[in-house]
Amino acid sequence: LGTGVIAASGTITQVIPPSLVLVVLADQLGKSVGDMYKGAIGPSIAQTLIFVLYIFAVSIFKPQWMPPLPPEARTMRGWDLWKKVLWGMVPSIVLIFLVLGTIFMGLATPTEAGAMGAVGAMGLAAMNKRLTWPLVRQGMESTARITAMVIFILLGSTVFSLVFQGVDGAIWIEHMLVSMTGGTVVGFLVVVNLFVFFLAFFLDFFEIAFIIIPLLAPVAAKLGIDLIWFGVLLCVNMQTSFMHPPFGFALFYLRGIAPKEVKSSDIYLGAIPWVILQLILVAILIFWPGMVTMWLDKEVAVDLDKVKIEVQSVDDEPKAGDAGAKDGAAGQAGKPEEEDLGKMLQRQIDEDAKKSQGK
Repeated sequence: LGTGVIAASGTITQVIPPSLVLVVLADQLGKSVGDMYKGAIGPSIAQTLIFVLYIFAVSIFKPQWMPPLPPEARTMRGWDLWKKVLWGMVPSIVLIFLVLGTIFMGLATPTEAGAMGAVGAMGLAAMNKRLTWPLVRQGMESTARITAMVIFILLGSTVFSLVFQGVDGAIWIEHMLVSMTGGTVVGFLVVVNLFVFFLAFFLDFFEIAFIIIPLLAPVAAKLGIDLIWFGVLLCVNMQTSFMHPPFGFALFYLRGIAPKEVKSSDIYLGAIPWVILQLILVAILIFWPGMVTMWLDKEVAVDLDKVKIEVQSVDDEPKAGDAGAKDGAAGQAGKPEEEDLGKMLQRQIDEDAKKSQGK
């Protein structure tokens, strides 16, 4: 139970904004990162509640699995304990606001918010007196290595996508999925999520996002599926890739820091209930898309058939019911027009008189 809690708590960050998985999915689906973050708020809260309810149920029915700390281990109490908890939480909350708050408030783009988050992280390291040049250099090297890896994956996936599209592979994929699911939205989502869940055993989420998602997104759009809902749903599904073998990164990380007394079999077996809980959330999202769409800004529906464009003619004369504007215009602009009309009439009379005299 303990190893499962630690591993699952790390993987839930793939759904909670600011998540790198959501950023990559937003790019591949052609959607806004801010909208993807907003859509993930509901599933993040639901996933956390599911985990908390599971822990609560275990504490009631299997209390021997999670015994309390012995009194001698609880050395910190009162304000000292609260101070330590707040010191660990408040700076992290501020860092999250620097990234998410600036995006949701429209103060920064996702790229700018990411830069603010990096500066904020360095500030937190300085507050804890851990900001050293070796640490900064290690962070820069890790960033460069991950960026290079993502770019090479993106180049390869782009070439694959172009070739696949050139041989009409997208049409083949669309016909295959429609025939397998009967053209229903629920059937399509069930088949796609089973397929992605199976691929997550062997592929990282980068490969799935860059290679598989571009093939599935057009079919989802044709079926009328909201792509934000589709992206968040796949994000929840792909977080299971961190929890199951053979490439469960969370399990490998936990194995690296766990003491020798903890067996690898205990780590793998402890992850099973949490994978099931994550799949329960996938099923909830399939049948309840409102959990995602309720957080998005509502689009204003405009009926183009009812749109009217009224243009006032310059030659329109003021009506008898007009008030101040009529008086002002008639008093000032009307007189010059009347004078010009009188001159034209007088000129015409003079010309007619000359013609009659000539005859």
